[in-house]
Amino acid sequence: MREMRPLGNTLFPPVVKNLLIINGIFFFATYVFQNNFGFDLSEHLALFYPASEKFRIWQLITHLFMHANIGHIFSNMFALWMFGAILENFLGSKKFLNYYLLTGIGASLLFLGVQAIEITPLQSSAEIYTANPTISNYNNFVKEEVPESIQPDFNRIGEYWAKNPESVDAKKASVSIVNSYLNAKLNTPVVGASGAVFGILLAFGMLFPNTLIYIYFFLPMKAKYLVILYGLFELYSGMANNPGDNVAHFAHLGGMLVGFILIKLWNIKRPDAFS
Repeated sequence: MREMRPLGNTLFPPVVKNLLIINGIFFFATYVFQNNFGFDLSEHLALFYPASEKFRIWQLITHLFMHANIGHIFSNMFALWMFGAILENFLGSKKFLNYYLLTGIGASLLFLGVQAIEITPLQSSAEIYTANPTISNYNNFVKEEVPESIQPDFNRIGEYWAKNPESVDAKKASVSIVNSYLNAKLNTPVVGASGAVFGILLAFGMLFPNTLIYIYFFLPMKAKYLVILYGLFELYSGMANNPGDNVAHFAHLGGMLVGFILIKLWNIKRPDAFS
């Protein structure tokens, strides 16, 4: 059994090196434009839901180069270098770049599909409510569409309205908070290379399954088991749909799924040493 040494034939093969540079430039530019010109690049380059007014088709690619904070970009870029350098040395630069972009785009498409399953009925319920805002309809909307963790904010309006059933202000406030909730769902962007990175992790686990990876530089684990555990964790977290969780778990799963399909379609075989 071989241990992983993330050097491959070249420490920084060209595609990985340029992806690291481009991501760094985008991250630096985001702060410079925001702090010096008041211009938020995320409003234009992050990925928004297609029903949002902010959605643009190029965001399917540009969001891969946007990151939320220093921890976000560091973890993604470290994984890109650690696993991506070996994969690029093995696959070749052209195939690796195609794999990276396709898994990233595929991840975003799966995530948008999952969003559609969640948002489409929410849009319908919000439109029905705002067309006929009554106390009973409001309570039904909150019960059916709003996670329990944030229901108290909605319940305060409902309780006030119940005590003052003729209040026009309560009715307006109920319509406002319903629309605000919908708008938040529509206009929360997705950023990061995580979908493509998870595709790379999947490929690494399939092509170098018995390679030892040291978790936190201490706990050894074979790559194939790490991939399985990551996949199960992402599936569980995505299904749990915790309102306080701002991680796009289904994008991660999408990257892994597209990566698996590409490896099979391209008939990529393990190196002889890992067969």
